[in-house]
Amino acid sequence: MPLVRVKDKFQVTIPTELREALHLAVGDILEATVEQETIVLKPKAVVDRRDAGDGLHAIMERVNAKKPQSTKDPKEEEEELAREIKEYRKHHARRAHRSH
Repeated sequence: MPLVRVKDKFQVTIPTELREALHLAVGDILEATVEQETIVLKPKAVVDRRDAGDGLHAIMERVNAKKPQSTKDPKEEEEELAREIKEYRKHHARRAHRSH
């Protein structure tokens, strides 16, 4: 089990093996919580809803020009797109990691 030292300003470095296991990259966001005297860091995807919504609508307009109108709720479509983007990023991170 890797050890981590608390440095000035209470900063820590996440060991390489943990970063690679979770496909973390510079700039990723982690949610920090305390569970039974244990610090837990969970990767989180943060999306500006307005930007995501604008992008989603632009994409959907292009898609809808070629396909029949969707019957899904716009929020449901946004969440589906966010899931697909997250899966793409995971897949891309794994490929980038293997090429090093």
